[in-house]
Amino acid sequence: MIEISTSVSIRLPDDMADSLKSLSETIDRSKAYIIKKALQAYLEDYSDYLIAQERLNDKNDNVVSCDEMRVLLGLPD
Repeated sequence: MIEISTSVSIRLPDDMADSLKSLSETIDRSKAYIIKKALQAYLEDYSDYLIAQERLNDKNDNVVSCDEMRVLLGLPD
């Protein structure tokens, strides 16, 4: 399977660029690899955050307390 990619250019503060370079050298991975992994983790976390926000704002979504969940799961108090 061929992976299609797009080039993106960004400007980083010098201290962040230095940290990225240092980490890249330490773990023997490219800066692009580190940036892709960091962005992937951020996008997954942010997506989860948006879903949680949507559910919190949904008046029809039943919220279950911790105590109620323990009972539902049959866990001890």
